[in-house]
Amino acid sequence: MNDALPTVISRNPADPDDVLLRLPAPGAFTTVDTVERARAAQPGWLLAGAAARSAALGAVAAAVEAAADELAALAVREVGKPLAEARAEVARTAAIWRYYAQAPFQPAGEVHETAAGPGLLLTRRRPHGVAGLITPWNFPFAIPTWKAAPALATGNTVVLKPAPEATACAQRLAEIVQRALPESVFTVLPGGATEGNALVSAVDVVSFTGSTPVGQAVARAATSRGIPVQAEMGGLNAALVLPDADIEQAAAHIAAAIAGYAGQKCTATSRVIAVGAALDPLREALSEALRAVPVGDPADPATVCGPLIHEHARDQVGEASRGLSVLAGGTVPDRPGWYTAPTLVEKVSPGHRLLREEVFGPVASLLAAEDLAHAIRITNSVPYGLVTSVHTADLNAALTGLDLLDTGMIRLNAPSTGVDFHLPFGGSKASSHGPREQGRAALDFYTAGRTYTLAPAGSAA
Repeated sequence: MNDALPTVISRNPADPDDVLLRLPAPGAFTTVDTVERARAAQPGWLLAGAAARSAALGAVAAAVEAAADELAALAVREVGKPLAEARAEVARTAAIWRYYAQAPFQPAGEVHETAAGPGLLLTRRRPHGVAGLITPWNFPFAIPTWKAAPALATGNTVVLKPAPEATACAQRLAEIVQRALPESVFTVLPGGATEGNALVSAVDVVSFTGSTPVGQAVARAATSRGIPVQAEMGGLNAALVLPDADIEQAAAHIAAAIAGYAGQKCTATSRVIAVGAALDPLREALSEALRAVPVGDPADPATVCGPLIHEHARDQVGEASRGLSVLAGGTVPDRPGWYTAPTLVEKVSPGHRLLREEVFGPVASLLAAEDLAHAIRITNSVPYGLVTSVHTADLNAALTGLDLLDTGMIRLNAPSTGVDFHLPFGGSKASSHGPREQGRAALDFYTAGRTYTLAPAGSAA
């Protein structure tokens, strides 16, 4: 019976009574059938040529821009993204489609001389076939785009399984993309773990963004099939503040990285490491900055910290900070929706979950380090290694940090949040598996290299 089918439900985290959609999950068989239809469409998409693919991706960029206000409002409603951030994400989404619209015209290989005799040696990159994309809810337009656009540009077809909480955003994006592409070249498949597992079992290349346990399972399943896989997972990102830093500026940057979008970014700051004499002034400045962060309705343009995605996520923040010395926050606003105040704690014991696990909310620990070497040891001591921000006026210290920090990305005198879509994105240890995302690295990931030997007819073997 239909009532027994698993159901995909998406609610407004600022108003949980507002249900955006409720629909039956398609199941494993439908998932595999969707992949097969995408596989049948892939040769035609590739053979349409570079100009056709470029024009299609450019058309998507223009359509996203034309629908910018609608898309931003949808992200506010479905995933609680503050309006200013939602508008910025939509603008970046259009820019990503436009960036990859030029990729079909990029060289797809090289020509080499033979070691001896006539002929040519060629290298060439070709698409894998069907790309299976599994994406989270926190960037409901940008993350599906930075996976799908390079996959499509290089001649793959795409099946996207979004997080259930972002299904409406994914479906609206699909409507825009599908108007510019042939049938079955880009498909959105709603659902949960059943559909995700079936997708990984059927496609030719997998890109995942989400939690570390699920990402590791996806990587194992794809690897067992011998197909390419990348997984972008958790973070436990640190901000290092040296005594010579501009403390007020550092506090403003770090507060934004803790509290922006309620800390629901894999690049959010969750550990603040004050070096030497920076501790006392940073404690005061950061506590004040966090208390000043506007918390409220994500539809309000002034809001910085909106609701968390669901009730369990909000409760996790409270549980993680319970019993600790709270410098700012630690409270739940008295209003509908899944809100919590940006929180800073100190005197956190080394084995505490805040120093081992990603809580994914607006909470951070203030830690003390004797010197830069000690701060680097603290930074590197966790299982994750996505991004670190370093705040200092000393170029030598900055260069030391660049060399010794075990993270994939380092940002100097800037928040840990924020990425450039034309450069590689990824981390180390439990934060990432496989090749990097974004930029030209993505074009390499979605293609396989081949080597051709072209010898004249009748030449000696």
